[in-house]
Amino acid sequence: MNMEVFMQYVTYLLMVIGVLAFMTSAIVQVIKELPYLKKIQTNVVALVAAMIITPLAVVILCIYYKITIEWYYIFASFLAAFIVYLVATGGWEKVTEMWSRTKYNKK
Repeated sequence: MNMEVFMQYVTYLLMVIGVLAFMTSAIVQVIKELPYLKKIQTNVVALVAAMIITPLAVVILCIYYKITIEWYYIFASFLAAFIVYLVATGGWEKVTEMWSRTKYNKK
């Protein structure tokens, strides 16, 4: 795999994470005012929404592209759901703060 193809895949991955985070944020904004969800913290609702939306998106994409669904796709989608949750709840600020603390921060 050359670098151009790799960067293309990274771009697609970031795009998918952004779309899933937007969908998660939009759904949470709509459902967080439901009577039985008012007592639950918004972050918990966002995490549960990301844990539902991300694996569902993986399954839908596998069906659309006629890819056999393997167990590790679902497992990886649950791991990716945490990234989607972080992005949806403004977690990039936390990630960039951690990055800025590392030795890789060039001033």
